[in-house]
Amino acid sequence: MDIVLKLQNKEQTLIQACINKERWAQKELYEEFYGKMMGVCMRYATNREEARDVLHEGFIKVFKNLHKYNPGTSLSAWIRRIMVNTSIDFYRKNSKRRTEDIDQVQHYSSNEPDAVSKVSEREILKAVQKLSPVYRTVFNLYAIEGFPHKEIAQKLGITESTSRSNLLKARLKLQALLEARMK
Repeated sequence: MDIVLKLQNKEQTLIQACINKERWAQKELYEEFYGKMMGVCMRYATNREEARDVLHEGFIKVFKNLHKYNPGTSLSAWIRRIMVNTSIDFYRKNSKRRTEDIDQVQHYSSNEPDAVSKVSEREILKAVQKLSPVYRTVFNLYAIEGFPHKEIAQKLGITESTSRSNLLKARLKLQALLEARMK
């Protein structure tokens, strides 16, 4: 019990120091969450540099809004949500939306084992990064973050059917990219 209290006090002290704009605290918070949040940003970005830009923008938002954090909830989850939203904002600002309606999508199926079971996490990440920005964003929001199509549509300013269509196309493209790597 003492350990839990000490950790909570340490987190609260760190948060308060960040709110007070103490550089040492900002550095410590940044370093503590850098790896995990970089992983989140990498899923939405085209490359490492773009992910780093999103990450830095996200941390700026974290430091500006840390006073809004609700103590007792997961700080990691709170920061993660900011990184996801920052990734979405980045997508909105920098992408040309190329979407198609679900009616235009052909459905494919196969009885062969899926490509994902035969490749590494790094290969999957590289394949996700090769998707177009809209496909990558919809795929991450749905498959990784667990948002429903209605919420994805609202966040991205598209229809629910377009969200579904883009998810289907993203999955097909990922499958093709991963299968091509195995040949």
